[in-house]
Amino acid sequence: QVHVVESGGGLVQAGGSLRLSCAASGRTFGSYALGWFRQAPGKEREFVVVIRQGGSVTYGADSLKGRFTISRDNAKNTVYLQMNSLKPEDTAVYYCAASRIEVVPPTLVYEYDYWGQGTQVTVSS
Repeated sequence: QVHVVESGGGLVQAGGSLRLSCAASGRTFGSYALGWFRQAPGKEREFVVVIRQGGSVTYGADSLKGRFTISRDNAKNTVYLQMNSLKPEDTAVYYCAASRIEVVPPTLVYEYDYWGQGTQVTVSS
């Protein structure tokens, strides 16, 4: 089992940057793909980016490529989401999640087994 906790959210001006962290517990952290999702008020939870178990393969939503980057440090049981050139439409609660799927990068909510409580990101115009 994996327990994940997000941190690093906050208020930032448009064009700014934030780095979110997701700390995970559990000895099997390295066997999980780690993904980030976000959910804006009144909208469905949306896939952002995922990094696979070995850390060498990442896959992100097309609309966010070039601005959002994911990385993981298995020694620290932590995954990071670097967000640059933020826009007001990036405002949402950001969730970290862990998936046991290995064959393909998981991008759907139901493909994830464990979720954090979320961290709020607010981008002002």
